[in-house]
Amino acid sequence: MPARPQRDPAALIPLKQSIYRVLLALGEGEWLHGYAIMQAVAGLSEGRETILPGTLYAALARMVDDGLVEGREAPDDDHSGGPARRYYRRTAFGLAVARAESERLRALLDIAVAQKIISGPPK
Repeated sequence: MPARPQRDPAALIPLKQSIYRVLLALGEGEWLHGYAIMQAVAGLSEGRETILPGTLYAALARMVDDGLVEGREAPDDDHSGGPARRYYRRTAFGLAVARAESERLRALLDIAVAQKIISGPPK
């Protein structure tokens, strides 16, 4: 498969919340299946954020197409008892896009702090 041409991560910004949540949930190059991604989203936000299966799988399909994540079939020793699982992990481009989106959000938070909408971090 030929390599994708180099793309600017900023071209995908701003991200949909669902896509940003999945990029954060995928963490440090781990391969996760859909249910584990849903659990990771909830865990990172201490239950305040969730992602429903329909939203998750639509987001994952777009993310694969955009090169943000890559997918693979379940390993042979994965016996879930149901349909075959598909596993996903964040790509280097996905990390760059998550980083660009995080910087965009940080800039917005800086404005909110400066306008005293929220308080800044403790000093």
